[in-house]
Amino acid sequence: MNHGSPYGTHRVLEPAGVLPQPAWKLDNTMPLCDNEILIDVRALNIDSASFTQIKAACDNDEARIATQVQDIVAQRGKLHNPVTGSGGMLIGTVAEIGSALAGKIDLKVGDQIATLVSLSLTPLRIDRIKKIHLHQDQVEIQGQAILFETGLYAKLPTDIDEKLALAILDVAGAPAQTARLVQPGHTVVVIGGGGKSGTLCVYEAKKQAGAKGCVIGVSPFAKDCQRMTELGWADHALQVDATDALALMEAVSKVTEGKLADVVINCVNIKNTEMGSILATKQHGKIYFFSMATSFTAAALGAEGVGKDVEMIVGNGYATGHAEVALNLLRESPKLRALFEQLYV
Repeated sequence: MNHGSPYGTHRVLEPAGVLPQPAWKLDNTMPLCDNEILIDVRALNIDSASFTQIKAACDNDEARIATQVQDIVAQRGKLHNPVTGSGGMLIGTVAEIGSALAGKIDLKVGDQIATLVSLSLTPLRIDRIKKIHLHQDQVEIQGQAILFETGLYAKLPTDIDEKLALAILDVAGAPAQTARLVQPGHTVVVIGGGGKSGTLCVYEAKKQAGAKGCVIGVSPFAKDCQRMTELGWADHALQVDATDALALMEAVSKVTEGKLADVVINCVNIKNTEMGSILATKQHGKIYFFSMATSFTAAALGAEGVGKDVEMIVGNGYATGHAEVALNLLRESPKLRALFEQLYV
């Protein structure tokens, strides 16, 4: 076996000199380097922004979606949507461990794992697409993938269905970062509060803000707002299109008596919600852009243009212990677990 870069640069085919994530194409042939892990892949959880774009481009036709996903992987050696720039994550079985890693990691052949690094940097080969789950952002496949020496992973829990674990682990960074940002008494706005990551963030924000805090969920869909209200973790559920920045600001201003939000968490999967997030935030507040549809150019220049001195945080999907934090939310809240089991199992 050859020895590869711990960061996977030996797999970059083009352009030369870059890391696997920004690379256009990776080598997805499966002979291992001695510091790589080979995974037999069962399912992909495609990033929400990416899957939304693919579904729209394919008119929700499952056969066309399957072809589109296979074409991206064939062209790039990884599932890296060229339109959104995002990927997702996978679950599978450890098939082989490079000799340089043997005994140095807590994995063995046969372990069931979820990768916690993006598919946009993961060498992947798809042999067959078995099933498309249109409403779950998941694709069942037969194929293989490579995890680099520095790649993050989590062993799949035995007490949570693997489809549910896949869905939760894909967005594990969002509630973990929310727990860091929200303080007791804070007013928190969660844009996209009716979605997967948004629901977890609303729950975590309420936990952290406490009885004296205020959590505001935002969605353009009546059914999402109804669900947020019924779940009871959002003090207000606002049916507003977040791409309409002034409308969002006015709605948040109304329920906060003009004070706006200490923290805004943006979890949407569409473009052009940067200004709505900025205008809904008070001076010196914080915005966490978890959404992969975010334009950080638009956010930075937009905040400058309206004179908002706010701290804007890139949606790093990783936080120390984030996998266990996210899974524990399901374990501690029967209501949250029942909802996600209904949606993903």
